[in-house]
Amino acid sequence: MQLPFPLAEEPDPSAIEAARKLFAGEVDFLKGVVAMNGLPPDDRAEVCFAGRSNVGKSSLINALTNRKGLARASNTPGRTQEINFFTLGEERYLVDLPGYGFANAPLSVVEKWQRLLKQYLSGRANLRRAFVLVDHRHGIKDVDDEIMTLLDRSAVTFQVVLTKQDKVKEKDRARVLEQVREKLAKHPAAYPELIVTSSEKGDGIALLRSVIASLA
Repeated sequence: MQLPFPLAEEPDPSAIEAARKLFAGEVDFLKGVVAMNGLPPDDRAEVCFAGRSNVGKSSLINALTNRKGLARASNTPGRTQEINFFTLGEERYLVDLPGYGFANAPLSVVEKWQRLLKQYLSGRANLRRAFVLVDHRHGIKDVDDEIMTLLDRSAVTFQVVLTKQDKVKEKDRARVLEQVREKLAKHPAAYPELIVTSSEKGDGIALLRSVIASLA
């Protein structure tokens, strides 16, 4: 019997190559947005990356695009307080959302940018999918559940991407995957496949590129 939320299958070689070419092409930082009126036009397909602070969003975006400094990683939780837009070719946006959960910022600033996050997720018509990044060492935490519930309410399909697989002991992987599957069963907007990645080792990067490329 197939497990609920199985690991996504590897695409065929032609899909992998097409996605590689897409991400090897033009990818540029477009703008950082701090208010809804600053969003770029919703005239192209868009995917976003969400995750709690220091889950590895910037590292994953850099690995996907094979550009070390495209998205800026920070060792300080909560440093990124903007919605950062990147152009992927001429037909797609990649969007790096602010980390949620603990933030090293004044409460008023945290509340403002969490409000922006909610407005963006519920009001972006061209958003094809949200990728919710979950640290493979820890599984889904309460703050992850909160963002997933927001995505449910906003009717935004989201797919869980487990990060930092290389830092998880082999004996612990199955236990974490079981916890993730149990949590996701409560979320109607959850896409029924998991993607496991390591930005450092390159695991799952070609697969995630192919998924994004398919969401035109």
